[in-house]
Amino acid sequence: MVICWALNPSKEWSLFLVHLWAGIDAGKAHHHCVVIDAEGTRLLSRKIPNDEAALLELLADALKLADGGNLIWATDLNHGGSALLIALLLAHGQDILYIPGRTVHHASRLYRGDGKTDAKDAAVIADQARMRNDLQPLRAGDEISTGLRLLTARRADKAADKTRAVNRLRAQLLEYFPALERAFDYSRSKAALLLLTRHRTPDGIRRAGQARIQAWLKKHGTRSSAAIAATAVEAAKSQHTTVPAQHIGEQIVAALAREILALSDELAELDALISAKVTEHHHATVLLSMPGFGPVLAAEFLGATGGDLSVFENPGRFAGVAGLAPVPKDSGRISGNHHRPRRYDRRLLRVFFLSSLSALKSCMASRTYYDRKRLEGKTHIQAMLSLARRRLNVLWAMLRDGTSYSRPPTQAAPVAA
Repeated sequence: MVICWALNPSKEWSLFLVHLWAGIDAGKAHHHCVVIDAEGTRLLSRKIPNDEAALLELLADALKLADGGNLIWATDLNHGGSALLIALLLAHGQDILYIPGRTVHHASRLYRGDGKTDAKDAAVIADQARMRNDLQPLRAGDEISTGLRLLTARRADKAADKTRAVNRLRAQLLEYFPALERAFDYSRSKAALLLLTRHRTPDGIRRAGQARIQAWLKKHGTRSSAAIAATAVEAAKSQHTTVPAQHIGEQIVAALAREILALSDELAELDALISAKVTEHHHATVLLSMPGFGPVLAAEFLGATGGDLSVFENPGRFAGVAGLAPVPKDSGRISGNHHRPRRYDRRLLRVFFLSSLSALKSCMASRTYYDRKRLEGKTHIQAMLSLARRRLNVLWAMLRDGTSYSRPPTQAAPVAA
């Protein structure tokens, strides 16, 4: 038996007795659990299917080993394959710590043996939980935040699929019709994509003519149909050579154009669903009042944090998790040497960076702060990260107090003498 400090649900540090630690190397189909005591002795080592009945049996056996004492669980995954396990443990009132996989990987080098097995990883996780008191406790996100995490992950996948399809389409057009490839921004222009579903070769566009193409585009409800038709005909007039295998290339382009249009429709549906869902959260009013935060970024923020910032304790720790707190690299007589952290939540960093970038256009306070940092000699990225950290502190205070953002009063311009 050993005395240990840990964070309790009331957000205060309390002293309690810990008997056992259970480390779980989580996977998709199976997990491996190792339970150790205060001396690091293995009391249980078992491979468990990712199945409710098997997990309940493991929980019962681990609690039996604890014999009424405290049992601390630790895992290297906080979602995905470990979702059922985490939900089950939290439902039974168990304390769970999160140890990132990178931390487990580096820590395993300190243990005897060069081999890597699930049992060894689980033992390392349990032993790290036994020795360290800086690990992040896991808490179940609320229903809305969890749903938003799933929706934003789905949106990110679809956005990546669209980007890949656009790149493939441009590469394919470059093979036989480079003038048309550089004529439009196919990631933004729905009319240009619609054009490619019917007219996509130099000779075909010349035969159709500007008037017929414009009428066809207008019939399908596209905007700027005249400008699109004129640009396409101009590109067609610049090329009279037929490239080999053009007939195959144009079929691929048509299929890719239809795929991109379908992905754009799916993204629009997801955006509408996310916008409706995010307004149901109790933090929505505060988040959406912050300059630079729209429904999608607010949803990503809630999905990444679970809708509860109390787990991060203070703004400094939250900034460290988000990758916005510099890490000191001092040695000997060298001091004040700071670098960007290597371990952080990239979703949170993306949210704060993109929202800060957007705020430069709509928030005078953000623009003033950014310009001041640039005058101090910081690069664009350094100034943006400084602005993101400042906005993180503001957002933390807003969510803590439940107050919406209020723009600072603009200073009156000085009167010329």
